Amino acid sequence: MKQGKFIISLDFELFWGVRDKRSLTSYGNNIAKVHTIVPEMLSIFKEYNVHATFATVGFLFAKNKEELVQYSPQEKPQYKDSNLSPYLDNFTSVKEEHENDLHHYAVNLINLIKNYPEHEIGSHTFSHFYCKEEGQTATDFEADIKAALRIAKDNSVVIESLVFPRNQFRKDYVDICSVYGIRAYRGNEKVWFQNPESEHDTSFLKRVFRTFDCYVDISGPHTYKISDLAGQKPYNIPSSRFLRPYKEKGGALLEQLKIRRIKNGMSYAAKNNEVYHLWWHPHNFGANTKENFVSLIEILKHYRVLHEKYGFESMTMLELANEMDSI
Repeated sequence: MKQGKFIISLDFELFWGVRDKRSLTSYGNNIAKVHTIVPEMLSIFKEYNVHATFATVGFLFAKNKEELVQYSPQEKPQYKDSNLSPYLDNFTSVKEEHENDLHHYAVNLINLIKNYPEHEIGSHTFSHFYCKEEGQTATDFEADIKAALRIAKDNSVVIESLVFPRNQFRKDYVDICSVYGIRAYRGNEKVWFQNPESEHDTSFLKRVFRTFDCYVDISGPHTYKISDLAGQKPYNIPSSRFLRPYKEKGGALLEQLKIRRIKNGMSYAAKNNEVYHLWWHPHNFGANTKENFVSLIEILKHYRVLHEKYGFESMTMLELANEMDSI
């Protein structure tokens, strides 16, 4: 395993991951566009021979509201901030059949992804579970993971990797994942302002540093030696960079800084035989779609150059876990 590795993971959640459920009116168009964005991403990934992990909220496998209820666990989180709970309204905002609701169902997209064997369908928990928010328990989390695995299995998908929503992970919850066959998860960048915390505990200063770091290098490339990642199981394959969506304010200048930051990190990983892990949400491309795809293609063109020059290799999280098993 001498070559560096390029990991892409996508937090595939549709409207289940939007914290303020009242914003369906204002953000609904961005979510609905995911049904055209994902097929375009799959086509572009194919063109550049890139593998990706689609970390999928379990709800998205359901074909109708009856299945949402059927697969939902009895033990549900009782978040102090009730707005975080998708169970609060007993799915009254969800339509009966997936064909009529582009915001809450994605079984057609999941079936499309399954046609591309180079990609992996992982888990983003069953209900977009927040592991650091007040009001949930380990028992709730275990029930959630079991539900996610069950609905995936009933759709011919075996889940072996996981991305924690909002990147809120806990060691005891990682141990639960291991019991149920999860072999890899995405951790956070190793810097103080990326520590996994609840929304309440994430200070304004940390948010400022997170945003600033996407455009200017203040914390390094966040690449990782494969031998270090292989130290314990489940494998923590940390994030290197969040691909922030295009911002109209600042436009081309900010985009240039952001892409340069990402490409520099990729180059460092390729030259030093390390891992670079890029992630985003498909719905991040819902606004300024053209500009976001232009940026993605620029990144993948750079990957192609690094692949040809240094053997930089695109992998899913599970493929990297499989390779680390041999170390």
